[in-house]
Amino acid sequence: MNLTSLLNALPGSVAQGVIWGVLAIGVYITYKVLDYSDMTVDGSMATGGAVAVILMLRGVNPYLALLAAMAAGMLAGLVTGLFHTVCGIPAILSGILTQLGLYSVNMRILGKSNQAISVDKFDLIVSLRYIPEAVLTGAIFCVVLIAVLYWFFGTEVGHSIRATGANPNMARAQGINTNTNKVLGLVLSNALVGLAGGLYAQYQGSADVNMGRGAIVIGLAAIIMSEVIFGRLFRNFALKLLAVVFGSILYFAIIALVLQLGLSTTDLKLFSALIVALFLAMPHVKARLFPQKTGGHKHA
Repeated sequence: MNLTSLLNALPGSVAQGVIWGVLAIGVYITYKVLDYSDMTVDGSMATGGAVAVILMLRGVNPYLALLAAMAAGMLAGLVTGLFHTVCGIPAILSGILTQLGLYSVNMRILGKSNQAISVDKFDLIVSLRYIPEAVLTGAIFCVVLIAVLYWFFGTEVGHSIRATGANPNMARAQGINTNTNKVLGLVLSNALVGLAGGLYAQYQGSADVNMGRGAIVIGLAAIIMSEVIFGRLFRNFALKLLAVVFGSILYFAIIALVLQLGLSTTDLKLFSALIVALFLAMPHVKARLFPQKTGGHKHA
């Protein structure tokens, strides 16, 4: 392994990590807060990237293009939510159906499988050509999003969404419309995923119809790694979201490391799946190897 090459690759990994951290925060809302397995992510990320790039190619301001990317993600989440709540389709299948349909939608938006956008011709918000600036910009986006989400989930609506995920039966008994909250959670989650897609498309200089493939695995990896590593330290909701961003950065740092060790890029999806499986299994293995002793009562 070339240590110099690894150190040179790390800033790029951090830049990717903070951008994908936005997506991981979106996944956290459905996976941990709403307790909903949403597979829409793989499609809505590409939709956000496609919308942002096409609008910028047509002269739209990059920030307005990001807002449009968020709106596109919101629509994707809305479709998934309606599939589940109105049509009665199971959670996982509803997301898969939306993801499948979004492939055709993304092809329609892009006009072809890939659309490039050059930092030389457009004033992009982030670009891999300027990695330090990309890290700073991505970090600002993450901090602002965490602050807004911390405020939102402290409101009555936010509490009702959290109650829906924690115990839907009890939430309904308290008069909370759980179906509405599921839709709101999916809309909010995929808005962030669409935003991440718009940022990542600018960062890599193109939008691709397959750019979101495997995104849910990366999002889950960031969440699970953050829980295993930072779970006991970060208990506040805002800190948990921050830990998810750290998990995303760590994931891409590990990817950079294994690439330096000689792993082929075609094996990255397999490696990502193994990372998720490893960190998911760790609490179970730990419990098996180090069972907690429970105190008992002595009888006279």
